[in-house]
Amino acid sequence: MAEKADQNQILQEIKDIVVDQTDLDADKITLDANFKDNLELDSLDIFEIVDALEDKYDIEIDGDEGMETVQDLVTYVANKLDEK
Repeated sequence: MAEKADQNQILQEIKDIVVDQTDLDADKITLDANFKDNLELDSLDIFEIVDALEDKYDIEIDGDEGMETVQDLVTYVANKLDEK
């Protein structure tokens, strides 16, 4: 049986990608942070984050899943990895 995805590891990966692509402080990227309201990311920023995660984990992320917070994305990626 496959090992369960590590949500802390996924969160760290998301933080690394966001910090790399924006000038945000990693401390602002918390699980309850909303991409648009709290982090002030636009749809292109979010697309680039999703694209980087797809490449990193070799998964497909459906952009219509309504992921508004970092937690939404972490949970989605973890579930996708658990399906593999």
